[in-house]
Amino acid sequence: MDVTLAAIALGSNLDSALGGREVNLREAVRRVGALGEVRAVSSFYDTEPVGYREQPRFLNGALLLATELAPEALMRELLRVEHAMGRDRTSAVPKGPRVIDLDLLLYGDVVMRTDELTLPHPAMHEREFVLRPLAEIAAEMRHPVLRMTVREMLEKLEA
Repeated sequence: MDVTLAAIALGSNLDSALGGREVNLREAVRRVGALGEVRAVSSFYDTEPVGYREQPRFLNGALLLATELAPEALMRELLRVEHAMGRDRTSAVPKGPRVIDLDLLLYGDVVMRTDELTLPHPAMHEREFVLRPLAEIAAEMRHPVLRMTVREMLEKLEA
């Protein structure tokens, strides 16, 4: 089976049974490692919430995962990790507080839109809290629709 490099965003703004935001992110990285080989993990960044603002600040990061899983299977496994760590997407406020958030941003150069998954992530190019950590570990990774690198998308946001 082929190995594909996937970019995954990480976020947390609630404590869990394991500990605080950083502990949650590190545990998520550990669990995602079971889905392939973690090739890089960014620094973690303290950020303001976006959208629903009446909630604690987030800690955000990104990782690169070399995986043999197909995109939909990887997304299902990421959701399984979230659930196992205490996230309930069914009853939660959209964009609201969460123990862990795992977003599949890029999966090689795959472009797809299904009920289950849209690749590349439809809002990644608008979110500094996604692009800054990703630029740290994958600045030259290219958005297959916009044809821009992560660095270029971040520079455009900062302009």
